[in-house]
Amino acid sequence: MPNHPNIFPVKKTLNCKGKLINLEGGAVMGILNITPDSFYDGGNYSTIDAALLQAEKMLKEGATFIDVGGYSSRPGAENISVDDELKRVLPIVESISQKFPEAIISIDTFRADVAEKTIEAGAAMVNDIGGGMLDENMFATIAKFKVPYVLMHMQNTPENMQAEPTYNDVAKEVLQFLINQSNKLFALGVNDVIIDPGFGFGKTLEHNYQLLNQLEQFSLMGLPLLVGFSRKSMVNKVLGTKPENALNGTTVLNTLAMQKGASILRVHDVKEAMETLKIIRQLP
Repeated sequence: MPNHPNIFPVKKTLNCKGKLINLEGGAVMGILNITPDSFYDGGNYSTIDAALLQAEKMLKEGATFIDVGGYSSRPGAENISVDDELKRVLPIVESISQKFPEAIISIDTFRADVAEKTIEAGAAMVNDIGGGMLDENMFATIAKFKVPYVLMHMQNTPENMQAEPTYNDVAKEVLQFLINQSNKLFALGVNDVIIDPGFGFGKTLEHNYQLLNQLEQFSLMGLPLLVGFSRKSMVNKVLGTKPENALNGTTVLNTLAMQKGASILRVHDVKEAMETLKIIRQLP
């Protein structure tokens, strides 16, 4: 895959429980929401059978990672307890791990207790929308288990992140946050950190597109970059679409991000994201 001329050498491998994952040419993370109230697919995969069928579908379509989440982070979503989150995700993580032992399961949580218990149940990565800011024990937990960690930026909390997002320079401030937090992880001996600017998390439409326009800057960190645009409002507000018909806009954003240095696409639609990667890889 071609490198943007301004991109610095970026780490292209992750160690997931002893298995070396190569991110050269990009990889896809399939979203598996075990929630009744997620903005697009809420309630679709809350049973073990439905979740296993969807996991199997995404793996067959080429997903490298399956990202299991039991806490909806859409604005205004219910704030559930740790126990309730665990009741949602633990049986699913255990079932996927048993039925598809080759699957690399990511747990989408900002809570250290949920991260710990799901890692013990088979998860091999943690995807934290809070970037370590919503649970003081998260970084220590990642260091304990030595699993790859997706460090995402979010202004404020899921409950109020879209109330009034404010930045002087959104790309500079998000980048500085990611640098500061990743340095804390490295100091604890964590080797595999993936950065995520957090599109749609405490950002206006203008902030999101400013971030995308300056995405090359994040390659300065030399870390794999994950992006999550899938069917979000930054598509819908521009095109006048709803989440259910925002796939084309999502693909456009995914393409732009890959050309600007992204390594991992987090998506609801694995087949289309894989097709995006296959076409981009054909560029000389």
